[in-house]
Amino acid sequence: MSTEPEFRPGLEDIPAAKSAVSFLDGKKARLEYRGIPVEVLAKESCFEEVAWLLIKGDLPSQKQLAEFDHDLRQRRAIHYRLKDLIKCMPADGHPMDALHASVAALGMFYPCKTVADPVKNWDASMRLIAALPTLVTAFARTRRGDEILDPRSDLDHAANFYYMLTGKEPTPATRKVLDACLILHAEHTMNASTFTARVTGSTLASPYQTIASAIGSLSGPLHGGANEEALTQFEEIGGPEKVKSWLDGKRAADPKYKVMGLGHRVYKVKDARATVLQEIAEHAFSESCRPRAYETAIELENYAAGIYGPKGIYPNVDFYSGVVYQSLGIPTDVFTPIFAIARVAGWLAHWTEQLVGNRIFRPEQISIGKTDIAYVPLENRP
Repeated sequence: MSTEPEFRPGLEDIPAAKSAVSFLDGKKARLEYRGIPVEVLAKESCFEEVAWLLIKGDLPSQKQLAEFDHDLRQRRAIHYRLKDLIKCMPADGHPMDALHASVAALGMFYPCKTVADPVKNWDASMRLIAALPTLVTAFARTRRGDEILDPRSDLDHAANFYYMLTGKEPTPATRKVLDACLILHAEHTMNASTFTARVTGSTLASPYQTIASAIGSLSGPLHGGANEEALTQFEEIGGPEKVKSWLDGKRAADPKYKVMGLGHRVYKVKDARATVLQEIAEHAFSESCRPRAYETAIELENYAAGIYGPKGIYPNVDFYSGVVYQSLGIPTDVFTPIFAIARVAGWLAHWTEQLVGNRIFRPEQISIGKTDIAYVPLENRP
């Protein structure tokens, strides 16, 4: 009988760690952060409180939240030489590449040389959460010739990001929907970028390198770029009245055609994050009008339900988030960096957890190559 271990591409369904950070039941659309439903947090909480909850394990007291919020605001500014470095980056580069490089550089300006000191780890965690919006907006502005704006300590995390990106204060509805987006994207169990963070963290690399590696994973189109592709898809369709003919045409050419933003490795019903994002987005749209791309998305969801629903394929959060970001005036290629601004809280929570009883990841492989091959001197090779 063969003793060869079972090979599962992508480590599908293979547990890689024990974690208390979040819980996901894809059959019931349940996502909880430290036991609290994400839809409750998106409606009732704020990103700062959720970041504390994820990393520390419990909701903060009023005093703890006030101090944490204050400490984050004090760490938003970045070293002037780091600004110079960002200004030297190619203007046509992708913001995710700029973020990857600048986060690694951030660790050089604010080093955390050992991960054995919980106090220094916490300080680095706060700096990463606070500075990511600054890094994203610095590149987004400088590439188009605008001045990098200094962060404002009188604005909360979501509002300050919007201000540094656009130069304008958000309306209350805009601030709320952006804050909700950050909460909804803050954590999602053992996905590719989170696993990357835990693998890098298991080597005792610095928190900055750990987060930079996670950003590298998130930059891939199979992970963080889905909302951008979903928006492109809605624009290609051209309007809700064209949904049926568009999808029928795609499926006629390819019966296995994949609609961007539909389906998920874990979810077999509609993603709870997509549902709550729609509810909150409606409040933002009430200030002006529903975007045409949003109307197209709704019609596509409704029509696709009869085709893909029986297969357990429904909208995930990326189906609608791109439309929401576009309605806020956010450039398309900044969508995934916003994902990183949010997910850094989850990555840091997993990194903190990984360091407790840490064991470096060293998976095995199934070798399928040749063996016992003789070396042939160069002059004797045909």
